[in-house]
Amino acid sequence: MPGRRALLLGTGALLAAPALQAQPIAGGRSIRLIVPFPPGGAVDILGRLLADGLGPALGQTVVVENRSGAGGNIGTDAVAKATPDGSTIGLVGVTNLCAAPFLYRSMAFDPQKDLAPISQVTTGAVLCVVNAETARRRGWTDFPALIAWAKAHPEEVRMGSSGTGTTSHLTIEAVNRATGARIIHVPYRGGAPAINDLLSGVIDMMFDVMPALMPHVEGGKFKALAVSSAQRLDILPEVPGMADFAALGLGDLDIQSWNALMAPAGTPDDVVGRLAAAVRQVAAEPGFIERLRPLGYTVVTSDTPAALAGKIRAETPRWQRLVEISGARLD
Repeated sequence: MPGRRALLLGTGALLAAPALQAQPIAGGRSIRLIVPFPPGGAVDILGRLLADGLGPALGQTVVVENRSGAGGNIGTDAVAKATPDGSTIGLVGVTNLCAAPFLYRSMAFDPQKDLAPISQVTTGAVLCVVNAETARRRGWTDFPALIAWAKAHPEEVRMGSSGTGTTSHLTIEAVNRATGARIIHVPYRGGAPAINDLLSGVIDMMFDVMPALMPHVEGGKFKALAVSSAQRLDILPEVPGMADFAALGLGDLDIQSWNALMAPAGTPDDVVGRLAAAVRQVAAEPGFIERLRPLGYTVVTSDTPAALAGKIRAETPRWQRLVEISGARLD
């Protein structure tokens, strides 16, 4: 499995394509792509690969800016409040778009009013991993064994997440509610610091998107026990999905994460259209697809910005229900 540096090296050459013919966006200035999580995590890797492709496609420099905190809300709010001329775009996750309004008592932005959809970029399952040494010591041979141990030792299992209100947080809350386990949620400012603490044994487990976890699974440091989607994944056929755990009360759980490129509301339609076309151009490049596939990301783009807006509206009730099931509520 290539490391993060290997993933990024040479991407520009692989994705180089003729720039879309039109007037430069925002007068030709550099375009800022906000990633709402710290460097080194899964979303950061995706954001940098996307930026490396968008630059040649648009004929402009695209620079990644990491703005982490509040489960991605700080960076998303920065996108919402930016000048709506195409000079600022953001890679925003489904929880910030569909779940956050029901999770937080107050929000600095309204995802459906303050953001302009451009295109979905990827979808991906959430993987449950545990520290391999901890698993050996405690007999966590599989996911049911982990849940049984957690129920017998309430509040002794510590699960790290990429932040409060993220997909990983909502997943563990739903698992706790369904199984009766009392696994402690430990939020971090992004996936990378949580992974570091899982490697060192400070925490015991994580539910997170696959890209940043798989190198450690393949290296033997983490043990993969489950995926949060209902069905198993083709890329990890040996790892059970939630439908395999109906006896634990998890048979109806089906959680998949996705990311979309968004702009501030009020960004001109022609600019949004050019950005959407650039995303589709990048997503069609075999180099982009192949670099993401081993990490568990599936490249999925929207037919039009309006189609993405419709997807956000359609999925919001399901995520609202997931928040309600989790029992999570944040200030």
